[in-house]
Amino acid sequence: MTFNQTLRRPIPNRPFVAGLLAVAFVALPLAAKAAGCPAGKEGVRPPDNTPASGVTDTVIASTDLALEPAAIKGRLFRMRKLVIEPGGVVPWHSHHDRPAIIYVISGTVEEYASTCTVPIVHAPGDVTTETHATSHWWKNTGTVPVVLLSADLFPVKDNAHTM
Repeated sequence: MTFNQTLRRPIPNRPFVAGLLAVAFVALPLAAKAAGCPAGKEGVRPPDNTPASGVTDTVIASTDLALEPAAIKGRLFRMRKLVIEPGGVVPWHSHHDRPAIIYVISGTVEEYASTCTVPIVHAPGDVTTETHATSHWWKNTGTVPVVLLSADLFPVKDNAHTM
């Protein structure tokens, strides 16, 4: 993706990071609701060329999975905080090689998915999964910033947005 990127140094407090990840992957999805395409609105949406704007993407933490018992080479387990300003756009992108889980902390955002003919509205507390079949873009049509947590299995390759 090409949008404003703010990178931070690794958080030195590893127990804090472990706790944050545990909450994100265990506790929050159990308590949150998942928003998806409304029934009867499934269909094909063509790719969109709306450019990126008004988005800050901060890497909170990442772990090189090649160094963990899972031994997944070329992948980072990464957590980011995204802030989408009113009118801001996360441009069209695919998750063909990068599964992710998104948790909406605050604000309401619209997702324009390739498999849904209407926008999917995500509100605070919503969790959505992004799999290999996901292609979409997001827009904040509200009047307050949207804050999201994103955890993904990021392919390192030659991408600079790691940490």
